Amino acid sequence: MVNLIENIYEASIAVLLLCSLFYVRQLRKAKRDRKLSPFEFGMYVITQLAIFLWVGSFLLLRYGV
Repeated sequence: MVNLIENIYEASIAVLLLCSLFYVRQLRKAKRDRKLSPFEFGMYVITQLAIFLWVGSFLLLRYGV
């Protein structure tokens, strides 16, 4: 049962990361076409920061320092 929950947790993280990457891509395209609204700019920065923090923490946990 614990294995199933861990697998669901890891799958949900993968889906969230994939959606975040697509959202950042969409915002980059919008940024090229027009100026982003303050909310869009905030989401752009926060999403990029969250992706980098997740990747950093994943690498630290996986490969241990």
